[in-house]
Amino acid sequence: MSIETTGELTRLMSTCGAKRLYAKALAPNDNSKNQVYLGGDFSALNILPHQEITTDSDSKAGSKRDRAKAKINFAWVDEDGVHEAPNGQLILYPKYPEVRFSGFLLGCRQAPNDVMTVRDPNRVLFLGITNSGKVLGYAAAASSSLAKEFTTRTRLEEVGVFREIPLKTRGDTRSELLAALREIYLKHWIESKKLGSSGVAKPYRARNGGGYTLEAELGITPNGYAEPDYLGWEIKQYSVRDFEKFRAKTPVTLFTPEPSGGYYKQAGVIPFLDRYGYPDRNGKANRINFGGVYSFNSDFHKDTGLRLILTGYDNTKGVITDMTGGLMLIDRNQEPAATWAYPSILEHWNRKHARAAYVPSLFRTPPPEYRYGPKILLCEGTDFTRFLWALTQSAIYLDPAIKVIREPNKPPESKRRNQFRIKHKQLNSLYDRTEIVRL
Repeated sequence: MSIETTGELTRLMSTCGAKRLYAKALAPNDNSKNQVYLGGDFSALNILPHQEITTDSDSKAGSKRDRAKAKINFAWVDEDGVHEAPNGQLILYPKYPEVRFSGFLLGCRQAPNDVMTVRDPNRVLFLGITNSGKVLGYAAAASSSLAKEFTTRTRLEEVGVFREIPLKTRGDTRSELLAALREIYLKHWIESKKLGSSGVAKPYRARNGGGYTLEAELGITPNGYAEPDYLGWEIKQYSVRDFEKFRAKTPVTLFTPEPSGGYYKQAGVIPFLDRYGYPDRNGKANRINFGGVYSFNSDFHKDTGLRLILTGYDNTKGVITDMTGGLMLIDRNQEPAATWAYPSILEHWNRKHARAAYVPSLFRTPPPEYRYGPKILLCEGTDFTRFLWALTQSAIYLDPAIKVIREPNKPPESKRRNQFRIKHKQLNSLYDRTEIVRL
C-alpha cells in the first residue's frame, strides 16, 4: 500500500526522524541513468547534508578533474521502514556549474526502481532531512494521488530547485522567524549567555557573546552536520552603533577555514609564522603575528611577502576549470605558503544555509548584555560560485589573525584564525535576493 496524501507522507517522515522536508518535481531526464538534476549552481549543497567533498584520485581519470563528488547518508523510506541506499552521492560539475544526485538505487533492494528508472514527467522526489544529517527519500509515481496533490499546491516556499513542505501545522518559516526575532527585540536588554549541547543556557562573559546570546534566545543548539540554524535560516548577529543607521561596526566574518595545503599545512602554523610572520607591532615581547588584508591578485603584502591568487579558475567565465586547484597565498618565489583547495573550502562555505538572517545588536556592560534591533536583513539563494565571484571582485578578502607567543620555559602557544570577510554593505552580492524587514 503506497502513500496517498501529503499528510501521510509528513507523518511517515516525522516518524523516521525528519525535521525538514523538501520536494522536487522530476523531469524526464531525472532518473537513475541520467542522474537527478539539483540545480544550475551549488546551492543544493547548502540544503542537503553531505560528507567530505573529494575529486577523482585515479591518475587515469585526468578528464574528471573538473568534477567532484560527496557521499550522502541516504535511505529510502516506506510503510515497511527505512532502507539504506549506501551508494547515494552528489556529483558536482563546476564548469556548468550544476549538481546532480546519483547512486540512489544501487545496493538497495527496496528502492523505488519503478519510479526512478523511467522518464515519466510529473514524478515527485521527496527528501527528508534529520538532525543527524541523514537524507530520507520517497519517490511518487506520476499517476499517484500524492504526486497529483503536490502539483496542485501553490503556497510552498521555494528553496533552490526544491519546494519545502512543512512538517508541522504552522505558517511559513519566514513569518515564524520574524515573529521570534520580534519577541527577542521586545525584550530589550538580555544578559549574555550561551546554550550548551544539553539545552541549558549559562552566563557567558567573553566579549563575543552576541551571537551565542541570540542563538540561546532562539533555542539553537549545534546539530550533527552543519552550523546552528533556525527553521532552515542561518542566524548571523553583527554589532552596530545604533539601530537606525543600520551600519555594521566591523566587517562580516563569513567563515574561518584552516588551510588544506601549502607550507602552513605541511610544516605547521609555528614554522609558518617563523617564515612569514613579523614581530608584534605594539611591542609585545615574544610574540610573532601574521595579519593584513589579502585581496585577489593584490600586490605582495609589505609585512609578509605573500599575495592571494586563484588556480584552476576561469575568471572571465566565472567557472572552476580544475577542482584540484583553489585559493593560494604565494611568496615571491611562487611557492605556496598556504592553500585552500576547492573541495575543502567548498565544504566550509556550504555550512552557510540557503537562507540567512542578519540581526543587528548593541552591547553594554556591566554585566555584559545585548539588545537586538528591529531591522533584519534577510538574504536568500547563495552558492560557492557567488563566493568566488565576490572574491575576484575584492569584495571578499582574507583577513587572518594568527599569532604565536613564546614565553620563557614554556612551550610555544599559537592562535589561529583565518578569516574570510566582507563589508556588510556588500553582502547582497552573495545572494539572489536580499530584503530589509522592520519587525
